[in-house]
Amino acid sequence: MAKLHAYLNFNGNCEEAFNFYQTVFNTPLLGTHRFGDMPADPNFSIPEGDNNKIMHTALHINDDVMLMGSDCIESFGQKAVFGTGTYIMLDTATPEEAQELHGKLSVDAQNLEMDLVETFFAELFSSFTDKFGISWMIHYEGNKKMG
Repeated sequence: MAKLHAYLNFNGNCEEAFNFYQTVFNTPLLGTHRFGDMPADPNFSIPEGDNNKIMHTALHINDDVMLMGSDCIESFGQKAVFGTGTYIMLDTATPEEAQELHGKLSVDAQNLEMDLVETFFAELFSSFTDKFGISWMIHYEGNKKMG
């Protein structure tokens, strides 16, 4: 079966976001390509101000899951639009892991929809939008397993 990874788009602050996510997940970047690294093409040019923006970067969250990202280039007709249409859900193995991830990711959150609390469907659950506009859910099912 194919692996599922999260790919995040940003409006110029991808590098800042991924520097932050490295501290949350305690893992290094796998590498970074900038738009200015692309080979010259006479039919396709990168605006001078966009050369340093991130074309692609990635880090492992664990052995099977990667978090990847890129900046959008407005002159290419791209713009990241943030909202609650998509969340990244982190399903944790322990309550301590849920507490640690929630504590780190929710620093300066734009919107804390639900603090990390017990619910009828999970021992611990939270949902929020981080300081970069990315929506997250932290989930520790514990003894409330479904089915």
